[in-house]
Parts: sequence; structure tokens; C-alpha cells
Amino acid sequence: MNLFRHILFGFGAVACLSATGFAAKKTAVETAAVDSGALAAQRRDLEVGRSMETFFNIFREVSLYYVDTTRPAEMVKHAADAMLGELDPYTEYLPADEMADFETLTTGKYAGLGALIRKSSDGRWIEVAEPYAGTPSDRAGLKAGDRILSVDGVDLAGREVAFASDRMRGKAGTVAVLEVRPVADTTVVRTLHIKRERIVMPAVPYFGWIGEEEQRVGYIRLNSFTENCAAEVRRALETLLRQGGGEEMNGLVLDLRGNTGGILGEAVKIVGLFVPRNTVAVTTRGRIEAMNAAYRTVGEPVAPGVPLAVLINSGSASASEIVAGALQDLDRAVIVGQRSFGKGLVQSTRPVGERGYVKLTTAKYYTPSGRCIQAVDYTHRNEDGSVGKVPDSLIAPFATAGGRMVYDGGGIVPDVETDVEYLSKFAANLIGAGYVDDFANGYAATHAPVRDFEVDDTVYGAFCDWVADKPMAFESATAKLLGQLQRTAERERYAGRIGGLIDSMAVKIRDDRRGELRTFAEEIRGVLADAVMTRWFYEAGRIAYMLRRDRTALRAAAVLTDRGEYTRLLTVQGL
Repeated sequence: MNLFRHILFGFGAVACLSATGFAAKKTAVETAAVDSGALAAQRRDLEVGRSMETFFNIFREVSLYYVDTTRPAEMVKHAADAMLGELDPYTEYLPADEMADFETLTTGKYAGLGALIRKSSDGRWIEVAEPYAGTPSDRAGLKAGDRILSVDGVDLAGREVAFASDRMRGKAGTVAVLEVRPVADTTVVRTLHIKRERIVMPAVPYFGWIGEEEQRVGYIRLNSFTENCAAEVRRALETLLRQGGGEEMNGLVLDLRGNTGGILGEAVKIVGLFVPRNTVAVTTRGRIEAMNAAYRTVGEPVAPGVPLAVLINSGSASASEIVAGALQDLDRAVIVGQRSFGKGLVQSTRPVGERGYVKLTTAKYYTPSGRCIQAVDYTHRNEDGSVGKVPDSLIAPFATAGGRMVYDGGGIVPDVETDVEYLSKFAANLIGAGYVDDFANGYAATHAPVRDFEVDDTVYGAFCDWVADKPMAFESATAKLLGQLQRTAERERYAGRIGGLIDSMAVKIRDDRRGELRTFAEEIRGVLADAVMTRWFYEAGRIAYMLRRDRTALRAAAVLTDRGEYTRLLTVQGL
């Protein structure tokens, strides 16, 4: 009780000091006639003080008089979440127990075994989804599909993935004891002693060559903007340049699809690999002057003359858009793919006590042409609290270094737009149910690795037989619409006249598992092959395999090797 009163007094003193300071400043305003901006700031100071006093009075009354025992830390977390949720989705409170996950996101590092885990398709067990190459789990022989029965004596049957993950992680150097039922022989149980290590997730999971061999077009996949990712890109680029004969390399594809961003400084370093030293890559502007900055490239570029294409899609956001936007504005790269996400906001982390932090939006960023590509306007909310896209009337044109028109307010628009390649709902359901992974686990465990693997008729037939009687909640969009028609006809009393027609249509479109497997065979063969290749050759092998049929990446390679088209795209508007 005494401690609580001291805490409350301290904040009450802050409120009183704020009010006293305001009174003194008010006198100064009246006598010295300071400008309206200063007066507005003083009024804000008073509002802050009063609001803090109100909040802590509420907190005190609830803590003292609520009928049941309260949990102060949880109350503060909920209050912070509600308060910050009114601002934007990126501003959030991070208590101490969530900082480890935040560190993993920003650094790509954590202490553990180095394996991705999942729930089994029946929901009863924890299974290895993918051991990362070269990590403790990989060296211990864990394979995708291995069932983890316990960790350090804790039974994992029926547990959630987060529960199992917490127990597999731990201090580097400690030993985890796992009981495992191998996918290759489910009749035995193995006990593994695996030493935890500091796991570093590579930001560049793959680099190599794309297209025909004679095209000599390099490819680098960047998954995240974590610490030192620019150094990884540099090493990959230097390796490709050596393999390709230096500047004789015909082009480079930098793949940022699905990359949701990360550290701004790493984005600036990556831009600096391709443009002259001291080039402004991005500027930031905030409400306070300390947040205003211009970020310039440092050091000499590694590949200043290599033709460059950057791949983006709707999952490319934040730092990905800084790189793509800067290289587009500087007419240094052709952007290929689909419109990016449109996140033009910058976050900073600030300590708030109890080893917690607030991740706070402190600025907007602007590409070299001066545009902010933020697509959602969180400043002006609708009456119901919802937010909308920046209206077309407020979208403005900007000029690249060479005079091409680009636009703000809606992400990065590619110079070469390609179609989105969607999976059918049926194929997505097969993946979501875990059946693609289950089949791939068994196949990979019982067959020798093959680099030029294909899902031929024999393999696909085996999959179709295996999945035929598996439970799966699937209803096609056509079947759903027909069901709506049936209900509407009954409500409007047309069922008597058209019921027979609806019934006959239902028979023709009734979901037939074998029929769907035939209709979507091509794409299902593709995802099956990708899953098997991941189990044999890890993520790098899967990416290399997928590139052979990646239409967007192959389109970029074609642009780079057609110097006429490449030059036109960087110099002429609208092509």
C-alpha cells in the first residue's frame, strides 16, 4: 500500500509540476506575447499532465476497491494496447517477456536448436517442420516429420507450438533432451541430447544464377532487413561478380518479394552497393526536429554498372520499399512484379521501465524524389474508427532523376507489372490441412535425393490415393454461390419452379476430391515438388528449384538481357 502511494505521489507531482509550469508560462505569454505555436505547446503540456493524473487516479481506485484481486502488470499492458491501438498498427508496447521475440525479428538471432516446428495434421502432436541447415537440430539428424514427444521431460502431446518452442529455446550451451519418434521409422523412440546454440537466421537464404546459362544473370533473395543483412548481400554479390567475370555479368535480380522490412540503416547500405557514394537514399521527417534526417550511402559501390532489377509484390514493405523506391527514383533499377504494400512509416524503440519498450512511429520516410509511399491514412479516421487508403485526389506526381513520373500515397508501382500467381482454394486447403507436408515427409524419408526431381504420374497418383479419404473441409466458391441461390429461391418462393434446375447444377459441380485433384494437378504437383526439395536440400534448394518456373523472376531476367528494353524502361515514361 505504501509503495503504491509513493508511486502515485510521484506521478501526481509530475502533474502538479506540469500545471505549475503552465501557469508560469501563461504569465510569460501574456507579458511577452509569444507566438501561437508556443501557446499550443503549453496547452498540450497541461493536457498531458491532466490526462496522466486522471489515468493514475483510475488505476488507484481500481487497485484499491475493485471487488476481486487485480493484476497491475496485465492492466497496464491492456491499457497500453488500447491506447496505442488508436494510433497505428505498428506502434505497440513490448513488455520484457516479449523482447526476446522482438530481438529475433530485428537481429535474426536466438538461442535454441534451429528447427521450425508445427502441429501435426491431426492436431495431437508437435512435429519438426524444417530443420535449418547446419544448426544443432540438423547435425543431430532431425528430419521434417519427426514427432517430438517431449523436451527435458515435459510431455508435448496436445501442446501448442508456442509452448513447445519456448522449451526448445534456452540459454546457449545448455543441453535439451528430446524424445523423438522418427518419420522414417515410427515404431521406435530416440532420445537425443542436443546442445543449444546461438542461431543466426540468414537474411540471404539463396543466391545463384537464373534463366539460361548464357544469360549470365545473377539472383539474390533477401528475406529480411535484419542486422548485417547488407553484409550478406555484399558477400553474395561479390561472389556472383567473381563467378560472372566482374562487370561482364549481364544483370542482377534482387528479390524483395514478401520481405516485410526491418532496419532502415541496412536498407541504405544495400542501396549503396549500386549507386555512387554520398547519394541520398531516403529522408525521414517527424513531428520533432530530432527525427528529421537524410540518410546517405557510405563507401564505394560494389556493382555501379551492373544492370539491376528489383522484384516486389504486395508483401514487400517498409525497408523493402525504401530500397525499391530509391533505386527507382535514381533510375538505377527496373522494378518488376506487383505494387508494394505501402508502408511509409518509421518506428523507433524507447525504454519505458521494467525492461519494457514502446515501439513508436516517430517519422515518415521519403524516397529521393520526395515521395512518401504510405498507402493508409491513419491520421484521418472515419466516424467508426476505421481507416482508408489515401484518396486519389491527394496522390501527387514526383520526378525520378531522369524525369520519369512516379507517385506517392500507394506503395511502389513496378515499371514492369506481372500477374499475381494465385493458388486454387483446393490446393491451399491441401497445404493448410498439412497433407502436402505429410506426404512430402514420408516420400523424402524413403527416397534418395534427386536434384532434377519431378512429381511424375506415379508419384502424383500415389499422393491422390493417399489423400483420397483424408478429412478436409472444402467447398468451392461456385458451390457456395449455388447454396446461396438455393436459400434465396426458397425465401422468395421460387424453389418450386427452379428447384430441379438447381439440383441438377449441384450434381454437376458437387465437390469431388478426385475431380479437384485432376483439375488442379499442375499446381499441386508444383507445391509437392517444392516440399520434397525443401526436405532434401533445405530452403536454398527449394528456392533454386522454384526459380525454374518463377514467371516474375524470369521476366526480370529477360528485361536485363534485352538492353534496348532495359534502357527504355529507365528513360521513357509509361513503358
